[in-house]
Order: sequence, then C-alpha cells, then structure tokens
Amino acid sequence: MTSSIAFVGAGPTTLYTLNALLAQGVSGARITVFEAQPTAGLGSPYRPGWNDPAMLSNIASVEIPPLGETLLAWLHNQTASDLHDMGVQTADISDRAFVPRVALGRYFQDQFDALMRRAREAGNTVDIRTRCRVVDAANTADGMRLTLSPQGGGGVSHALFDHVVLATGHQWPSQQEVRPGYFLSPWPATTLASLPATDIGIRGSSLTAIDAAVAIAGAHGAFVRQDDALIYQASPGTERLRLTMMSRKGLLPEADYYFPLPHAPLDICTPEAIGRLTSAADAALLDDVFDLFRRELMAVDPAYAAATGLEHATLETFSEAYFAERAAVDPFEWAAANLEEARANHAAQVTVPWRDAILRMHEVVAAVVPHLDGPQFQRFNRDLKPIFVDAYGAVPHESVERMLALRRAGVLQILALGDDYRIDTHRPEGGVLLIHGDRPRHFPVFIEATGQRPLGAIQFPFLSLLEQGIVRDESSSDAPDAARGIVIDDVFHPIADGVPEDRLFCLSLPFIMGRHPFVQGITSSHEMGEIVGRRLALALGAMKPVSDALQTAA
Repeated sequence: MTSSIAFVGAGPTTLYTLNALLAQGVSGARITVFEAQPTAGLGSPYRPGWNDPAMLSNIASVEIPPLGETLLAWLHNQTASDLHDMGVQTADISDRAFVPRVALGRYFQDQFDALMRRAREAGNTVDIRTRCRVVDAANTADGMRLTLSPQGGGGVSHALFDHVVLATGHQWPSQQEVRPGYFLSPWPATTLASLPATDIGIRGSSLTAIDAAVAIAGAHGAFVRQDDALIYQASPGTERLRLTMMSRKGLLPEADYYFPLPHAPLDICTPEAIGRLTSAADAALLDDVFDLFRRELMAVDPAYAAATGLEHATLETFSEAYFAERAAVDPFEWAAANLEEARANHAAQVTVPWRDAILRMHEVVAAVVPHLDGPQFQRFNRDLKPIFVDAYGAVPHESVERMLALRRAGVLQILALGDDYRIDTHRPEGGVLLIHGDRPRHFPVFIEATGQRPLGAIQFPFLSLLEQGIVRDESSSDAPDAARGIVIDDVFHPIADGVPEDRLFCLSLPFIMGRHPFVQGITSSHEMGEIVGRRLALALGAMKPVSDALQTAA
C-alpha cells in the first residue's frame, strides 16, 4: 500500500527532512510539498523581496550541512553574471565567507530541485503545490486532513495524508505596520525601503536589527569601499535620517570569530554529564548545570576564568561579569576593536578558548530546558540564555563594518535601555514615544526587530488541531507560560491521545523554541530533519528502528 506524506512549508527544514528520508532508500511513497509562495525551496529568511539584497547570511559554507553539494561547490559552479546578480564577489568566495541571504536562497532552491529529481528517480510520486496555502489541519480516523486554499481562486479543498510534517518556519505578524509608523517586524524588507528619511527607532541590536538598519540606510544612500575602509554616503535630501538601535544592554553583537570544525568534544560539560543531572532533576538542576559550565570554562581558559571571577561565581554574578567589560565601553569603540581582533584571529586561525567553549556548550546545555521548573526556566532565560545567544549570534565582519560606517556618518546611535523604560505605541501623531530617563523621545517610525519569539498554542495557525487538543501549551501550575512552547516529545510528535504514532510532526520553529531554545538556524533544520526523516522512513518500513532524540539544536 502506498503511503502518503505531506510537507507544509518548503524551506530548509523540509529540505533536510526529505534528504534524510531519501537517504534511507524510501521508494513508492507519495510525497506532496505545499508552499504558499510562488517558488519552493527558498525559505523566508532567504527569499528575494522578503530580504534586502544587501542583507548577509550569518552562516558560512563550512558550517552548512551539505545536501546534494556544499554551498562552496555550488558557488564555484555559478556563472560570473549570476554571482554578480546575487551580490557575490568572485574574489571573496571561500568556505568561511558569508554570502547575501538571497544567494543562500538560490542555493537551497537548486538543492530542492535536485532532491525532487532524486525522489522521482527512486520511484516515489512527487507533487509540488506552490501558491497553495494550508489553512487548517485535523486528525481523522483515516489520516490527517489538510484544508487547502490555492491562490488565484479555485475554492477551498481537502486532502488526506498518512503522515504530515509541519515545517512552516518563522512566523511574523500578518500586518507589518499595525499603527501609523509602528512596525511589528522588519519583514518584508521591501517595506523598509519606502520609509522616509526621519528619526527611526529600532528595538533590537542583534543581526535582525542590523538587517533593518542596513535596508533603511541602503534606501537613502550607499555603502562604498574606499581603499580598506567602508564608508556610508547619504543621498541628497536624506540629511534628516537618524537611526537609533536600542536594547536592554545596548551592545552590538561580536564579529564572527574563528573556530575549528569539526568541534572538539567537551571534557566536563558533556551530554553524558547533563543526562545524569536531568535524570535526577530537582530544584538545584540549573545551578548544577552552571557548575559544569563553570568548570569547563575554568579548564579551557584559566585566564578568562580569573578575569571574570568564575571560581566563586554564581549564575547571576557570571551573567553580569560576562557583559560587564563591553557594557562599560562605547559600543562602537568595542565593535571596532573586536572586529580588528576577529580579523587577525581568522587570518592566523587562532581560536579564543572561552568563546569556542561557550559555543560548544550551548548545544549540550539546552537539553536541560524541558526539565526546568518555572523559576529555573525564568533564570535560564534571564541569565544563561543571553550568554549562549551572544556566543552563537556573532555576525559577519561586513555587518559590523556597516554599523561603524553609519556611526561615522552620523546616522546611527545605540541606546542601552536597561529595565526601566516604557514604549507608548498609541500616539495620535503616529510612531512611538519612548519614555526612558528624564526626556521622552518621539520616533515618527519605530520597528520591532528583536527576532523570532517563542509562541504559544493560541497562535498556532491550524485551529482544528487546537480544538482537538492535539496542540496545547507546555505549562504547569508554577509556570503557565506560553513561552515554553507546545507539548511535543523528543522526536517532535505533538503528545495527544488518539493520534497514531508518526502521523504528525511539528517542526514549526516558534512553537518549539520553549523546549529547544536555540532552534533557529540551518544547523537546527538539519538536526531536526535527520530525526524526522529517519522516523518517516521507519514508519514506511524502509529502515530498522532507531533511537532518536534531539538533545538541542544550534
């Protein structure tokens, strides 16, 4: 009997799931991919129009798990004309270079097409339904019923599948400008290009906020390289443009730093050590985890440990010490010095031990998150998660250069908000009033650019799954918090009675970030795809039983 599989969404997560499924020799299946956009395979973080052409990806070829071919090999196979159209300079191509997001989208699109050819050659039936939105999903006695709404008319229809993988990716507000001058997200970036040259506030100072600033600045001027320096040249008539990026700490992310691949194993804060702690989880779990974290850092970088007082640190005191030196310096001065250091380390292939150790540990420590009670979960989010996010959130060198160029041009400033501020979004004149300190400040345009936040079940896009109790919030009496995400098991099945095993998988990022707090990038798509692809192959009888569990996702 032919089994049917539906993938809702056609971005990188679906690509990696399909790649893992086909690697198990699956044949005779009916595979359907639904994508609301005109083109399958891109993913919203890499789609033209959604992204400004100047926006850079923050993952290099050496870090991207290959599908049919590596990004580097694919770039070398492109024509000079195609590379130019994508904003890629031939001389800059290397396995550690960052390319524009739209170029990465083209790479994934080509890999998707190749995967579909592989699937057909293996004897599977493939149906790619672009411009078709899945508006609902419901469990029935005979399978998972999807409700479909194709663009261009034709009316709503239904289709039944044995297995469904929800991979809808990031979820942004359907209405970008919710009130005059107030934007809930910077996407699509094409909207930012039409903003006037005025005083613009951007909440956030990480890569999402940098992307917003770059898109706005690019619409009112140009970044030009003169000798070894990048400068910003404003267009005539844009003298009133002022950008203010603001965040709690008011810090720019660090420049991409060198680290070896594959990563060396950890010695103290290991998956096995974390597993022993979670198996006996108690009220001291997070402190016990921090002790492993602390000891690992002390072992790999004694000088850094001494400088930050790690030997006698608590989670809270180290969280403060980690950012203290940067917070005491002008953020642009720090960014310039950090960029110089990062470039020198890349050239000499020098790894800063403490940075590399924190980067490696975030993948291990995240496994404790489902075991934390309410107060511990709040402490994790407040004091430990920001350290890991800072470590893996380093940005391309050119992104830092652009921020420095905007600063030198008098266009950009960064504001540290702390915890004592208020933002009034209901202004009769439009925009936002920032109440911070003694002087309220009005921004005619204000953009929320803090990145994807965890979402709860009430925001799940498929209503019937909520009504059937299949999708529900992971909450408890001491932490009734939607930020913990929806209830799923270790292999991404929503946990509910009456749903056969392997009928439904949820890989929709905003709804699983509570359980997997670092599940955002391409490596996460690969790790999740490997697990679900093998599970589907097992359900289709194409492989022997395996034991899968995602410890975490980078």
